[in-house]
Formats: sequence, C-alpha cells, structure tokens
Amino acid sequence: MNGFWFTDEQQAIRDGVLKLCARFDAGYWRRVDESGDFPEAFVTAMTQAGWLGAAMPVELGGSGLGLTEAAIAMQAVAESGAGFSGASALHLNIFGPMPLAKFGTDEQKTRLIPRLISGQDRMCFGVTEPDAGLDTTSLTTRAVRTNDGYVIRGRKMWTTMAQRATKMLIVARTTPRAEVAKATDGISLFYVDFDREKIQATPIPKMGRKAVESNAVFIDDLHVPADALVGEEGRGFYYLLEGLNPERVLIGAEAVGLGRAALNRAAGYARERVVFGRPIGQNQGVAHPLARAWMDLEAANLMAFKAAALHDAGRDCAAEANAAKYLGGEAGFRACETAVLTHGGMGYAKEYDVERYFRESMIARIAPVSREMIFNFIAERVLGQAKSY
Repeated sequence: MNGFWFTDEQQAIRDGVLKLCARFDAGYWRRVDESGDFPEAFVTAMTQAGWLGAAMPVELGGSGLGLTEAAIAMQAVAESGAGFSGASALHLNIFGPMPLAKFGTDEQKTRLIPRLISGQDRMCFGVTEPDAGLDTTSLTTRAVRTNDGYVIRGRKMWTTMAQRATKMLIVARTTPRAEVAKATDGISLFYVDFDREKIQATPIPKMGRKAVESNAVFIDDLHVPADALVGEEGRGFYYLLEGLNPERVLIGAEAVGLGRAALNRAAGYARERVVFGRPIGQNQGVAHPLARAWMDLEAANLMAFKAAALHDAGRDCAAEANAAKYLGGEAGFRACETAVLTHGGMGYAKEYDVERYFRESMIARIAPVSREMIFNFIAERVLGQAKSY
C-alpha cells in the first residue's frame, strides 16, 4: 500500500478479482447455500486465474505476492457477494500451505505445492480437537513412530473441506505432554494423503456457509511415511504460530468485505424503498446506522491492512493481526445486522441475501480464535497485565 491507499498494481488485483467474481451472481451463491453444493465452478475459475498461488513462492509456481495482496484478493471475493461461502472455498489454499512452503524440504516443496496451486490436490487442516478447543497444547491426536514412518490416531473438529480433500496438514503429538518440559514441545506437523479407508469425515450441520462444509474427523491407524513429517519432529506448534497472524488478517479483511456487501445492499434498498411517500433512507433512524456501519468497517479495514503491511515488512504484527480479526468480525457482524434491519421484514427473506450474510457474519466472531482470547492477548502482551488463564 502507498500510505492509506492501494498501489496501481494492488488496485489491479482487486479489480481483477471483482471482475471474475461478477460472473457468479447472487443467485449462484443463494443456490449453493440452499443445496450445500460446493461452489466448484467458482473455485475452478479462481484456480485457472492463478489466485490459489497468489502468496506462494514464484519458484514453486506461485505469484510470490505478500499478505497485503492476498488480503486484497480475499476481501474482494467476500465483498462481491460471495461472502464467506466464496472466501472459505479458497481461504485455506491461499495461506494454508505456508508452513509447508516455509519449513518443508526442497523436495517436499517442489513435489507438493505446485499440485495445490494447480488444483490437482486440495488440502484440509487438522488442528482443532473436540476436547482441546483453543488449547492446542492439550491435543490428544498421536503420531507414533514406526520403522518406516508414523501411525496417526485421533480426532479433529471443524475441519473445513475434508469431504473433497486429497491431502491433510495435521498436527499430532509425537511426545506425550507429560514427557516434555514445555507443553508446546512434542507436537509435530505432517502433510499426509487423505486416505478415506483410515480417515472418516462427517459434515457438521451448521448455521451458515453450508456450501463449504466443516467436519468431525476420525483418524484410525493412518500409516504415513517418514517424509510426511514437515520440519523437525516436536516443532509443529511453533510452525503453526507462523500462520496464525496471516490467517487472522485474512479473516478480518474478509469480514470487512462481507460487511461491505451487506451495507451496499442495505444502502441501495434504503434509497429505493418508499414508505409514507419518501425513501426510508431519508429517515435518520435508517440512515444513521448505515453511516455508523460504514465508519466501523473502514476503521477495521485500516487495522487489517496495517497488520498486513507490518507482516510483509518482516515486523511483529501479532497485536495488530489479533485486533484486525476482532475489529473486522465485529464491524462485519454489525453491518450485516444493520442490513437485515434496514430491509425490515424482507431482511428475513432469502431473496434479498442479507439474511445469508448475517448468518455468515458469525464465523469471523468465533473463528479462528475467540474474542475473549484476543482480549487476553492484548491485555497481556500489549498492556502488560498478568495472565488470567
């Protein structure tokens, strides 16, 4: 970014993504939300346009762009009206492979990442567990070493894309927690084939984003070769940390995009809907909440792109990334709520789309980290308060 605005090249990225997304109208996203069908045509179009490799290194077939450019692209997807249905169909493959690209061997990177960029492989990420939640160090999935590799057993929850994944990036304990000096040690990262004879994935019925499923995953005696290990054994938790800030920035930027989509719908409706002989937007009771939603979204957007710029400059962005996720999630939610209320009774009708946006807006308030844990982080790491948990 050049100060507070995009460079010509970055604006071209935004314009290019919006132009492609315009081929998939509100009716398309309404249908996949209703049916639960994966938005295959949309993902294929984005893949063919090269967006899956936007943040991957050039030598591996990617574009070598930064987090800023990835956030621009993903925000444009959400803002186009695709919302989190569109963003989540791509999100994991934009920055998800980064631990592999950063910590994998040269052989792993050259063999595996180009297949993700081209769409030959699709990956899911197995981190969250039913009994551990945000306490990743308490995960119980085990990877036990064998003569030629490892055997993995355990459970994962909220694993997105497991129904169509060919690969899974998964964290598992290689050393029991009781046997390590620090709880963060003894966790390893693996990139494995999604062997459906050994891995059972069951979709979780949920509130929104039906087109991109989340799963409960059960792994039973999955034998993986030694070269499935990414980086050093026992260092997986630290590899995960490398991807946490970028993910939070992307979620925050996408939430702003979703809020903008809802706000645009609401502003248009407020101009066109006439009650008592005047457009409802002429009433301050309607116009003021819309104005506040715009201001909240723009403020959250500045934090998201500040965090992205810090990351791309190699500077610490942890506080800003967490703040971007929180502010984006809250601003997006309020904008979507305002959009529903602006439409009155019709805001509850699927044909106006804002009810879908509202349901999806809850995602960024919950995932990938709760609001309360973000408050804890800021209180402890920025404001110097004692740890509360």
